[in-house]
Amino acid sequence: MEIRLAEEKDIKELQKIAERSWHDTYSGIIPEKIQDEFIKRAYSDSFLLKRLKHSFFIVAILEGKIVGFANFSFKNLHKDVELSAIYLLPEFQRKKIGTTLLREGIKQLSPIFHLYVDVEKENKKALSFYQSQGFRKIKEFDAMCFGHRLQTVKMVLDLEPLEQEDLQFLKK
Repeated sequence: MEIRLAEEKDIKELQKIAERSWHDTYSGIIPEKIQDEFIKRAYSDSFLLKRLKHSFFIVAILEGKIVGFANFSFKNLHKDVELSAIYLLPEFQRKKIGTTLLREGIKQLSPIFHLYVDVEKENKKALSFYQSQGFRKIKEFDAMCFGHRLQTVKMVLDLEPLEQEDLQFLKK
């Protein structure tokens, strides 16, 4: 598997992965119309271009095909980072690709103190994944997504102060 920075030429593939991942993950949780509106806006060409330029956006490639991505952005000057997304094509989930993307992001962005992620409360697969990676729940809140109320869980992975020798677990 290859992990590399996402590029402008990847936009169409990123959009397909986001759409398939969202429909697979949120079927029965978020109405499809809301999912489609979110994907249309959050993964438009222009918005993706901004994310590619102003955040850390990596892709996972297997056999020459992009199968997933992760997007990280700095929250503040204190080395806190927000994980905006880890999305994989459904047939590539549960193959350690998400773990690899997460660990590569942490490795490339280190030293960071805290990594935050917001997870829809009914997204049990994601909650389980993040807990298995050491994240802990810090709060729950309601958020609105195009008129649909989401129950959101904010989680954090405490990384402070990680020294290079502490990052050995990332090399596994």
